[in-house]
Amino acid sequence: MEDASAELERRSQYLTSLIQRARVRAEDDVEEKSGRLEAERQQGVDKKGTGDRGSREGAEETQDVRVRAADMPVALQERAFQCAREVLDSMPKLDNKRLALTLKKEFDSLYGPAWHCIVGRSFGSYVTHTLGGFLYFSIDKQQRLLLAW
Repeated sequence: MEDASAELERRSQYLTSLIQRARVRAEDDVEEKSGRLEAERQQGVDKKGTGDRGSREGAEETQDVRVRAADMPVALQERAFQCAREVLDSMPKLDNKRLALTLKKEFDSLYGPAWHCIVGRSFGSYVTHTLGGFLYFSIDKQQRLLLAW
């Protein structure tokens, strides 16, 4: 019995270390990408090009992101904002389930499993979360998103 407990503890510590390393790598990636995007904006470079989505892309820059509550590192918050913007821009019609699924899968793959995402205009929630794993925000005064781990 003690061997099983010791093995479970060892596996738990290993998984925790993997998740922490993945978080650090993702934070570094987000910070690096943010720096590159800021430099490109200052130079006036538009990587996305032009086309019939051009008017929508212009709206992306004016989207108002408002953090309503957060217990999450800024780099992870920025990743959530970026992912949400990309999904919203790719959808011709808003699909809350698709947005929630995409954010959940993104965070599960980058930071380990067990993320929960709720998207909508009106919802109630009462969640327990891991320290550093909670973000409640809105985009463009329309969509409210809750991300918790």
